[in-house]
Amino acid sequence: MSTDYHAIAGQSLERLAALSDGVFAIAMTLLVLDLRVPVSTGIQLERDLWRALMPLAPHLVPYGLSFMTLGIFWIGQQTQLSSFANSNRTLTWIHLGFLLAVSLLPFSTGLLAEFFTFRSAVVIYWLNLLLLGLMLWWSIRYAWRAGLMKDTATSEQRLAQERRILNYQVLYAVSMLLCVVNPALSIAGLILLQISSILAPRLRLFSRR
Repeated sequence: MSTDYHAIAGQSLERLAALSDGVFAIAMTLLVLDLRVPVSTGIQLERDLWRALMPLAPHLVPYGLSFMTLGIFWIGQQTQLSSFANSNRTLTWIHLGFLLAVSLLPFSTGLLAEFFTFRSAVVIYWLNLLLLGLMLWWSIRYAWRAGLMKDTATSEQRLAQERRILNYQVLYAVSMLLCVVNPALSIAGLILLQISSILAPRLRLFSRR
């Protein structure tokens, strides 16, 4: 009896996790390439160096924001992968779509750093966050429908993951809308949200119904 290729493709969670770790590592490394060491020409005193470093300030903020963002979404994906019993072709492609969004973050970060006073740059960055969240949400929903979860996984755990994704996506959208007033407010809002996500276990944010 012949075997359908699509029925056996994309079943390795280990390879998917390894690929994800590699893509995240590369994306995190690419972020720092936007921070360039000042040219030494004309720098003779300490104050000259500090003056030369000042133009990096607009790049440091998006760098910190995006590094936190990648860390948060890496944890989110690893949480999902650890709750899957196995994978299939569709789930693998969903996560490849998620990694596509990860690989785009250095670009949207560079755009935001270069044009941080432009609303369009904020909107494009937010669309990147939206794509990341949608792919993770789709992943957990599909895995439950397809019976790919571990026996120990509970519906409460699924709801907790979905609720966290949706809550933050709503707040990301609110932060993006602040760019109507001032793009800097949007960036500040996103930074505060990412900090709150990192401190959530301690502050218990979004853990209550």
